[in-house]
Amino acid sequence: MVTLTPAAARRIQRLASQRPALRLAVIPGGCSGDGYQYDMQLALVQPGDDLVYETDGVRLLVDRASYPLLQGAAVDYEETLMRSGFVVRNPNAISTCACGRSFKVTEEGEPLHGGR
Repeated sequence: MVTLTPAAARRIQRLASQRPALRLAVIPGGCSGDGYQYDMQLALVQPGDDLVYETDGVRLLVDRASYPLLQGAAVDYEETLMRSGFVVRNPNAISTCACGRSFKVTEEGEPLHGGR
């Protein structure tokens, strides 16, 4: 399961008042060139094979192929003096870059919860 915090749900509702949804996927690459990076987009249409989770009337769409790397993750929204934005708290990540957009899973590069 991948969750969406209430703070993230409220922010998505403000950004997309009609059919609020956020689509989360993982793509190869990242700041250091190895590992993965998060791909988040406001979604107007749900791709047919995405997993769907809902919090406070907001849908979180998770790319099915990315799910093994995201299992157990939570999407949050933070506002600080230095920055604001969505943050993924991923228990599968053994390291993340400074900006939080990319991550590694294991030293061998294999996902902790199976392969893609």
